[in-house]
Amino acid sequence: MPYTLIDLYQYTHHGVSMPHTLIDLSHTIEAGMITYKGLPAPIICDFLSREASKAIYAEGTSFHIGQIEMVANTGTYLDSPFHRFAEGKDLSQLDLARLAHLDGVVVRIPAGQERITAADFAGVDMAGKAVLVHTDWARHWRTDHYFEGHPFLTADAARRLRDGGAALVGIDSYNIDDIRDGSRPVHTILLGAEILIVEHMTGLEQLPEAGFRFYAVPVKVAEFGTFPVRAFALLE
Repeated sequence: MPYTLIDLYQYTHHGVSMPHTLIDLSHTIEAGMITYKGLPAPIICDFLSREASKAIYAEGTSFHIGQIEMVANTGTYLDSPFHRFAEGKDLSQLDLARLAHLDGVVVRIPAGQERITAADFAGVDMAGKAVLVHTDWARHWRTDHYFEGHPFLTADAARRLRDGGAALVGIDSYNIDDIRDGSRPVHTILLGAEILIVEHMTGLEQLPEAGFRFYAVPVKVAEFGTFPVRAFALLE
């Protein structure tokens, strides 16, 4: 089937060139973009423009140094335990093995289903894996509809993922929790068990239900709980 967010690359394994497919699962961060209602949009501008840099470097040489001001919860981002718990691991303390080259599985949720319960994960082999929840809500990205009536996990679903040993849980929705519940039980249960969360994903319809590796690595910032990632899958 045709893919719209794919790059192909070659690598050599035991002397044999083998094609792999990379699928981008991240939204593009743009100036003025609202990710979550009530949080400011990113401001993207020049710190040093190419034109201004010409006065600093040799003739014919110019550089661009950009500047971005944004909250951590912008675009497709990863939550670490520190996001919810003051004593939880921050971004700088996360093990790369929990962020990169994870076995992945996709759980597909029927269109129109708002509450995602433990039953939706019945029979899913999730131990040590990235469990990506495909709701197709990403189709509403950059529209007012994206903020209202989004699919979310219930507390029993979070407990099922915790008890099943998931390493990371991703979703292509506005929030993994029901935003009407201020206690945020899903964040509390998952991050309390050091299960990482990736929200605002896209492109999950391009993935098979299994047989891929998942990557979502944020920058290494101390005393920070959340940051955008370039989430992607590698099909083997």
